[in-house]
Amino acid sequence: MRVGIDMGGMSIKFGLVNEKNEIVAKKVIPTELDIPALELVEKMNVAVAELLKENNVEVSQCEGIGIGSPGTIDDEHGVILYSNNFHWEHVPIVAAMKKSFPVPIGIANDADAAALGEVCAGAASDVANAVLITLGTGVGGGVIINNKIFHGPLAGGCELGHTVIVCDGESCTCGRKGCFEAYASASALIRMAREEAEHTPDSKMNEMCGADLTKMNGKIPFDAAALGDEAAIRVVEKYEYYLACGITNVINIFRPQKVVLGGGVAAQRENLTGPLTELVKKQCFGGENGGIAEIVVSELGNDAGIVGAANLVG
Repeated sequence: MRVGIDMGGMSIKFGLVNEKNEIVAKKVIPTELDIPALELVEKMNVAVAELLKENNVEVSQCEGIGIGSPGTIDDEHGVILYSNNFHWEHVPIVAAMKKSFPVPIGIANDADAAALGEVCAGAASDVANAVLITLGTGVGGGVIINNKIFHGPLAGGCELGHTVIVCDGESCTCGRKGCFEAYASASALIRMAREEAEHTPDSKMNEMCGADLTKMNGKIPFDAAALGDEAAIRVVEKYEYYLACGITNVINIFRPQKVVLGGGVAAQRENLTGPLTELVKKQCFGGENGGIAEIVVSELGNDAGIVGAANLVG
């Protein structure tokens, strides 16, 4: 048994993972960001102890603990160097947890952990080289090469969402302009849909959000496009074009066997992967003469981070 921990902005999820990469038990605690970092880590220690006890697992039977955390991670020393989500800097989380658990403890960026989870037990379990791209509030990414997380020799690598696809384009939360995230996140899709709906009052998108553009979400443009709404079709095609551009960059650099899409937008499944596949085939260097990764949707969903974290030590 191993424990996998997925740290999120609203909650921290814990999973007891067996040798088949099955999550046999879960526990969730709120992410209390109004207390000092090490106090929250102590609450994480308590949650791990309770998870083990509730499932009759002795600490000596626990093979290790893995942590997936947002931010810039020093995995060698077990330190969260910087997390914008948590407003943490230089938190020695592994050392703090080892005081309670004398077992191997590993840590990785949360997107890297989720990518590892998909390779170990999800949509990319049949390959050794894959890239996960998460399409949520932002665009996250994790790169797996030969079944191991690739992040380069220095902390902070593989921020795929912050590669530029439109020079001097839309502003990104990171401070740059034209980032992949500013065009391919769910937030970007919603922004495009609002703009198009505002300019096209008779669009079904306006009807679907009750004429209140603040209620626009990433599903509405796809639903409206499926009904033949021309404004929605323009939004979806524009979004898919930018997403394909970023995926093409990833394929041209890493040549993975699979690109796995996660996050809320990926719920569109074949409605998304089908058009993307055709666009990427046209954009990739060498076309179909080069190796073009299969584009698939995450199988583990919200569990990918737990499974991947557990495999940091297993």
